[in-house]
Amino acid sequence: MSGSNGNRPPLVAERRYAKADAPKGARGKPAAKATPRRKPVRKARGPLGMIAALVGRALKWGLLLGWRIGWRVALVVGLFIGGGVIYHASTMPPIEALVDGRTRGSVTLVDVNGQVFAWRGDQFGGMVTARTVSPHLHNAVIAVEDKRFYGHIGVSPRGVASAIRINLREGRGPLEGHGGSTITQQTAKLLCLGRDYDPAGWADEAAYEADCRRTTLWRKVQEAVYAMAMEARYSKEEILTIYLNRAYLGAGARGVEAASQRYFDISAAQVDPAQAAMLAGLLKAPSTYAPTSSLDRAQARAELVLGLMHDQGYLSDSDHQAALANPADLARSRRDAVGSFFADWVMERTPSYFTSDTTEDVILQTTIDPRVQNAAEEALAWVFDNKVRPGSQAQAAIVVMSADGAVRAMVGGREETVGGFNRATMALRQTGSAFKPFVYATALELGMSPLDMVMDEPRCWSVPGSGDWCPRNYSNDFEGAVTLTDALAASLNVPAVAVSETVGRENVRTVAEMFGIRSDLAAGPAIALGASEATLIEMTGAYAGILNGGSAVTPYGLVELRLVDDDVPLFSTGGGIRERVISETAARHLTWMMYQVVERGTGRRAAIEGWQIAGKTGTTQGARDAWFIGFSGDYVTGVWMGYDDNSPLTDVTGSGLPADIWSETMTRVLGDRQPTPLPMQAPVAPQSQQPGLGMQDDAAQALIDSVIRDLQTDP
Repeated sequence: MSGSNGNRPPLVAERRYAKADAPKGARGKPAAKATPRRKPVRKARGPLGMIAALVGRALKWGLLLGWRIGWRVALVVGLFIGGGVIYHASTMPPIEALVDGRTRGSVTLVDVNGQVFAWRGDQFGGMVTARTVSPHLHNAVIAVEDKRFYGHIGVSPRGVASAIRINLREGRGPLEGHGGSTITQQTAKLLCLGRDYDPAGWADEAAYEADCRRTTLWRKVQEAVYAMAMEARYSKEEILTIYLNRAYLGAGARGVEAASQRYFDISAAQVDPAQAAMLAGLLKAPSTYAPTSSLDRAQARAELVLGLMHDQGYLSDSDHQAALANPADLARSRRDAVGSFFADWVMERTPSYFTSDTTEDVILQTTIDPRVQNAAEEALAWVFDNKVRPGSQAQAAIVVMSADGAVRAMVGGREETVGGFNRATMALRQTGSAFKPFVYATALELGMSPLDMVMDEPRCWSVPGSGDWCPRNYSNDFEGAVTLTDALAASLNVPAVAVSETVGRENVRTVAEMFGIRSDLAAGPAIALGASEATLIEMTGAYAGILNGGSAVTPYGLVELRLVDDDVPLFSTGGGIRERVISETAARHLTWMMYQVVERGTGRRAAIEGWQIAGKTGTTQGARDAWFIGFSGDYVTGVWMGYDDNSPLTDVTGSGLPADIWSETMTRVLGDRQPTPLPMQAPVAPQSQQPGLGMQDDAAQALIDSVIRDLQTDP
């Protein structure tokens, strides 16, 4: 090829663009130069800006740290709560094992008719369920205790917050007062978080329950965990069942069944809205709102519960108004419950392992007669309302018993209180002239006659270490020669001492002790005038020995004892008659002498028309004690009157107010009964004497009348 090696330029790659060339379409325009990036210029910060920046960084760091720690703590707490819930739920027994949580049993006392008149200990009426109780009771409990019961998991944060707010507003600590507890939490507390009562761990049941009710932050946490475990283990109805059976509702009633029977004498399945509201209202403060404590307070609380039931839709307008118009009341048999002093006395005399310390449910069949008990209570109230000055603090006691010592009624004071001071059995008081029948009983037993003569004249007896003792009669007069009968009828002092010294004061002491006077008797001649102390029940029991023909008795109130589920008694009593003290003839003569006391002597205010009544008055030195003890053919009744602080009575002797109380009591007791003659025997009078008197009738009666005028003064 020609010219291949000519001066042609070498072959090289063509430049796409010349250095000065521009892309097509941009010809003639120079390429834009890249602008170098410039760093932002920071403005100088002031001190406030630096502080704000530091705070922001710290806050951000704190939130991040809190989150990192918080979710870990929440996880641990959640695991802890979950583990606690699982553990407790797995160890909870069937609800049948939880409904009766009593650590001691109950004592039910029944009268001679087989009717319940008193309870002691913790009463449990038997298991009920949330579905077997009255729907009104079910709704009332929900309305007043936990209206969100069916919507929470055992705890209610809203309820707790509300309770804390109320407590703080009322000036208390956040956990003091209102607790905001759900029914489930309350049930957990009733179960003591699963801890059973252990005598080795607590001094008594009260200490155990106080410990279970303690409110601390840690205890509230434990309670919440246990409540959630209950929700996991049991249904809502089962939890409510436990609550209804274990809650204390006052007057010794544990559970709604016992409370319904205690207050209304019906089952918890039968209560109406007003009764249901009253029972539910007790849950807040059982002792305060118990209708046996204050019916007015119980009804006012029930009215509030009825309002809550209406507001929450459980009661219609008409049902609400009907319940308000007819508030719940105690059943008549419960409202008229009598015999608290008697019940306490029987409990004290029965072995403690069957009463105060029993773990079983025990039934005590007793001797109390409600008709007689009501008569005694009504008589005492009537006399104080009508014959005693208003505001008097004087007290009185009454005991009525049969001739064998069976106590039919007991009034230990003007107010019936459980566990109160029982003046019939606890008060040791001087007996005064009420002791004189034992002096004459000794004389008759040793062969003297009711018509034997004795001198009523100034006399003195030597008392070692005290010199001469010269008793006087209440009238400060002396009547000369009188029969034993006249001396007793007029309650003359010198003849009583003279007879006692004649037959031997140690013999008098022996007869009195054998008849049942257990208290220490005076050592000197003053024993004949009742200088010694005794209780009313001792004196009444001793007089019962005169009525029954001369045999000692032991006053008793318990007939038999058995367990609730047993038909065979664990033990029974066979009556109170013991050994013979004086002969039947002596007892009959003494009864005749005491009959003269009521017929024409110091005891005439105790007379009951149509009935033969025997008895004896008694007034102590300074009128600090006044007595009348007497008997018909069926009952012996003792009455004491005085002040608890041993102050003197004003214008009161045994022939006055005590005789009035006795007459009012026995008039009610005997009622329309056919009169029963006294077991008495009049003495055979010597030819020179009128029957029954040691002097002419008119003279003897004039003597007795003059003494009585001095003794009896209207209060």
